[in-house]
Amino acid sequence: MAQIKAVFFDQDGVIIDTERDGHRVSFNMTFEEYGFTDEWSVEYYHELLQVAGGKERMKHHSRTKGFSKPVPEEDLDDLVKEMHKRKTALFVELIEAGKLPLRPGIHRLMKEAMEAGMKVGVCTTSNEKAAKAVKETMLSDINFEFVLAGDVVSKKKPDPEIYNLGLSKLGLQPDEVFVVEDSRNGVLAAKAAGLNIVVTTNGYTEKEDLSDGDIIVTCLGDPNGEKGEMRKGDVPGFDGVLRLDQLTTYFAK
Repeated sequence: MAQIKAVFFDQDGVIIDTERDGHRVSFNMTFEEYGFTDEWSVEYYHELLQVAGGKERMKHHSRTKGFSKPVPEEDLDDLVKEMHKRKTALFVELIEAGKLPLRPGIHRLMKEAMEAGMKVGVCTTSNEKAAKAVKETMLSDINFEFVLAGDVVSKKKPDPEIYNLGLSKLGLQPDEVFVVEDSRNGVLAAKAAGLNIVVTTNGYTEKEDLSDGDIIVTCLGDPNGEKGEMRKGDVPGFDGVLRLDQLTTYFAK
């Protein structure tokens, strides 16, 4: 029987619901600044989310649909890096302006883990600067063991490299950790790393195949706020709020 000693959180779609109204909007603002007429719709951005990483999404867009102005292949890498840097700055401005609130239950569960003496980490493919902004402006009272972000690993989710790195940093075994994820790529990465998995769905991911998750809820829930609905799992005492003690008991089975 394993004792849970740490919780790893994805960021985008888990800590804050960033994709539709954060990253997508920032990409479109950047395209306009650079003289492109490209505008990623809500539906098209869902397709792009199947490609892990912002720079990778822009390259995929360029090579499949093409930007509104031709971009020579030899110039693509440099242009993408430059635009992604600007996009990140715009995204950070949205965070600092408080336009992207935390998802229900995230801060509560992190506090519960800290108070229980457990380690808390973030494993995200989001840009390091963006992850730092979330940590310092919205979660400044949380003691993170690490925030692994961006290009800290060579292979992004669904590859398990970022989760394996987190385990290595803490010297823990996979069954001593549970992760909170929201997407198929994230779930596949956590599954490949052998971790216990809690899935919190959102508008972009609710129809994805998330069946490898051990527990699936619409959100973690807050006692005095939005409540979650259980899509998978049998957690005794669940009342719309998924609590740390319920999760540690569940994964100790």
